[in-house]
Amino acid sequence: MQFVEVTLDPGEVVVAEAGAMMYMSDGIQMETVFGDPSKQQGFLGKLVDAGKRMVTGESLFLTTFGAMGNRREQVAFAAPYPGKIIPMHLDELGGELICQKDAFLCAARGVQVGIAFQKKILAGLFGGEGFILQRLTGDGIAFVHAGGTIHRRDLAAGETLRLDTGCLVALLPSVDYDIQMTGGIKNTIFGGEGLFLATLRGPGTVWVQSLPFTRLAGRILANVGPKGKGEGSLLGGLSTIFESRD
Repeated sequence: MQFVEVTLDPGEVVVAEAGAMMYMSDGIQMETVFGDPSKQQGFLGKLVDAGKRMVTGESLFLTTFGAMGNRREQVAFAAPYPGKIIPMHLDELGGELICQKDAFLCAARGVQVGIAFQKKILAGLFGGEGFILQRLTGDGIAFVHAGGTIHRRDLAAGETLRLDTGCLVALLPSVDYDIQMTGGIKNTIFGGEGLFLATLRGPGTVWVQSLPFTRLAGRILANVGPKGKGEGSLLGGLSTIFESRD
């Protein structure tokens, strides 16, 4: 389980998802805010931004952590499940990044966390993340978390990458994102990869994860059962076949 520690100069502020804080030094001032803290806006604007976050399944609130004294302070944020945390320098990525809805962990104040709608109905219905993804904009650093290992791929113009729909972490807006059938009756029924694959077409950069949380949760649920079933033994596995089911 990784975490990221941020060192703040006097007056600097970092924004994070509610509940992500791991620890902070004594000079950090924490404040829970409604809406986007990077914008100067009235109540109606805050309500709209909070509503957008609710649509993505996130909390209505964000939390800011500021170094209010005259010395440098530290605050740390923990990953919500096993995986990797990577920094995204938005100024080097063109100022915008599209990512899965629960990937954002924390960022420098000034980075805006919005929503991005899938323009293609098929991609929205079967893309693993629905119609809505997160959009991070600005010129600061944002920290993104995903399951397992995160792998970066730079796609040339016209280059295509196909992957499991749940393995997509983030992509640049220049990448075309679509969904295609797996292909072949045997592949569809017995391949274990589902009916659809995500198709990413360059130019642009994409980030993929080796262990989506849904896959991890599915494996755990599949192996949860009453104690004493002889875990790891052949007889224990065969006994479940003949269990009576109500």
